[in-house]
Amino acid sequence: MKARVKWIEGALMLGESPSGHAVVMDGPEEHGGRNLGVRPMEMLLLGMGGCSEFDVVHILKKSRQDVRFCEVELTAERAETEPKVFTRIHAHFRVGGPGLSEKVVERAVKLSAEKYCSASIMLGAMAEITHSFELVEVD
Repeated sequence: MKARVKWIEGALMLGESPSGHAVVMDGPEEHGGRNLGVRPMEMLLLGMGGCSEFDVVHILKKSRQDVRFCEVELTAERAETEPKVFTRIHAHFRVGGPGLSEKVVERAVKLSAEKYCSASIMLGAMAEITHSFELVEVD
C-alpha cells in the first residue's frame, strides 16, 4: 500500500490514498495553517473510528442483525510532552435497529477491538483503548 501527502503551503497538506481519494489536512493558525482541514492526529483517530465501525456493522450484518444506525464517538487523551502520542482512547458505539441482540452487538464490538480493526490494534500498542456500546431506538 502506498499513499502520498503533498505539502501545499503553510501547514496545508493534501493526502492521496491508494484508492484514489484525497483529503485535506491543515494545522492551526498559530502553526502557519488556515484551519482548512482536519489535523493529522485527528485523521488517526477518525481512521480508527471508521475501521472499527466498519467491522461492527459488517459483523452485525453477517450475524443477520437488522442494523440501521451505527455511530462511534471517540474520546482521546494525548501525552502532555513531545511526542504527544495518544495515551487513552475510548470508543463508544451507538447502534440501532429493530430487534438487535445486545449480546450480538457486544460480540461485534469485542471482535472488532480484539481481532479485526487493524487501526485500533495498532494504536493499542501505545494507548490504552476501551470500548462501550449502547442500543438506541431508530425509526
